[in-house]
Amino acid sequence: MIEITVYGRGGQGCVTCAEVLAMAGFNDGRKAQAFPAFGVERTGAPIRAFCRFDDKPIRLHQHVYAPDYAIVLDDTLSGYFNDVKKGGIVVIATKKPPKPPAGIKVVAVDAYDIARREIGKPIVNVAVLGAFAKATGLVSKEALEKAIAQRFPKELAEKNAAAMRKCYSMV
Repeated sequence: MIEITVYGRGGQGCVTCAEVLAMAGFNDGRKAQAFPAFGVERTGAPIRAFCRFDDKPIRLHQHVYAPDYAIVLDDTLSGYFNDVKKGGIVVIATKKPPKPPAGIKVVAVDAYDIARREIGKPIVNVAVLGAFAKATGLVSKEALEKAIAQRFPKELAEKNAAAMRKCYSMV
């Protein structure tokens, strides 16, 4: 089983990011699961959402405590390196990638700039999935495009898909 944690702040689309990723995994023929970690979160508060992929039905229904991969939507957050397994990859939306501990790879993409240009707003939750797909090979770009079209209205889907493709090409 492959486990992914999405780190963000309330209002950044962290849950939507995990849902679109799970839909893409499903579109690629995998079993997939996505769910949030909710508590007393509010706009701007740190939150997490989770995604799992497997080739067989997923019967596990608990938080992901040691993900294989992480997606970080806000570079002001910390602590995600403590969670990711050695050999894992952290995909982060930032201009200045942090120095990872030994055994963890960082893929940084300026998704905020790309989202501003392609979507018109600095919302990176879907855009950064392009970098994630390219860096990990876990989902195809085509499956992401299909998931985006399934999740969003046509005009917004087209803008998000363009941002995702741009982030994909940056890795």
